[in-house]
Amino acid sequence: MSDWQPSDFDVPVLPDKDRFHDYALPVPLLHAIADLEFEYTTPIQSTVLPVSLADYDVTGQAQTGTGKTAAFLVTLLTRIWEEPDIEPRRPGYPRSLILAPTRELALQIESDANDLAKYMNIGVQCVVGGMDFQRQLDKVEGQPMHILVATPGRLIDFINRRKIRLKEVEMLVIDEADRMLDMGFIPDVRKIVYQTPHKRNRQTLFFSATFNDDVLRLAKSWTLSPEHVVIEPETVATDTVRQLFWLISADKKAHLLAEFLTQVAPPRVLIFANRRDQTHQLQKYLSRQNIHCEALAGDVPQRKRLSTLNRFKEGNVPYVVATDVAGRGIHVEGISHVINFDLPEDPEDYVHRIGRTGRAGAEGVSISFVSEDDAFNLPAIEKFLGTPVVCTQPDHENSS
Repeated sequence: MSDWQPSDFDVPVLPDKDRFHDYALPVPLLHAIADLEFEYTTPIQSTVLPVSLADYDVTGQAQTGTGKTAAFLVTLLTRIWEEPDIEPRRPGYPRSLILAPTRELALQIESDANDLAKYMNIGVQCVVGGMDFQRQLDKVEGQPMHILVATPGRLIDFINRRKIRLKEVEMLVIDEADRMLDMGFIPDVRKIVYQTPHKRNRQTLFFSATFNDDVLRLAKSWTLSPEHVVIEPETVATDTVRQLFWLISADKKAHLLAEFLTQVAPPRVLIFANRRDQTHQLQKYLSRQNIHCEALAGDVPQRKRLSTLNRFKEGNVPYVVATDVAGRGIHVEGISHVINFDLPEDPEDYVHRIGRTGRAGAEGVSISFVSEDDAFNLPAIEKFLGTPVVCTQPDHENSS
């Protein structure tokens, strides 16, 4: 490692903001944070880190895009660094475990963890379904596993084969608990949690976009006297994203989308449709209009989904059409526009979708097509946002 020092990362003190410098983080971790140009903590990081770094349990209500991933990764990496293993870690015995509902989200967390751990010599591994089992097994058996990121089904597979054992887990992170509940994963998650030490003997960080009665019961069962943190979703939705709602008949939406992408030519756009078949139909229609785009849906093979996502991140594919499940793991900087080709049935999905743009303080634009087929979803979105929705006619000139 170089002779880098925190003084090399000059971040001015501001009265209403917390700096990463203010948390006495390990120097190698702060070095990686400086490389990522993270200067000031987000509201959830400012609230979670003082508690989590003191080894207390946390339950956090926050949408994707609030910075919660960095909050729990900084916590895990700090503890692993400050309390290093006395003996070399045995293969398949993670010290910390992060559970995520989808492959894309798990892979994104793994990527973020590697970015933050780049100067720390801390082993980060990821086991997810839909990818080569043997390749994952070779890594599990051959490399240290300080942090394990996993989807529930594939982790159960490894546990049943006795390739991964969780009895040495000191830190457990459950991310997007409500989504895991919706997807039917909770029985598997419960089996996994019971394989870890008792909650008195581990730290648990539990995050969910919503806390209904079912989620609250899970949080109470798996955490010990947690600090509860709430970051209101509308702060994510409205602060840096300009929201437009365009009235358009359903049979003209595809033409309007093609016209917008051709005439305005925004640099990077994520387009959401509600169904897999619609995602593919829309991608094919746009391609016939000589618009370079690709599709991300649950029925697309995982290898192809990853290559599409990488091309999107690198700017080689400017436009991607996605379903909510596929889009949930998309954390790409520089998305200029999010287009809701269909209004989502769940208002939380609306906030999640438009949170793909306007990230890291940048400005973003969301455009929602409102047709006779889905206008009835608007009142729920208005109620969830706490602000009225104004529908207008399409206006390309004022959409950038």
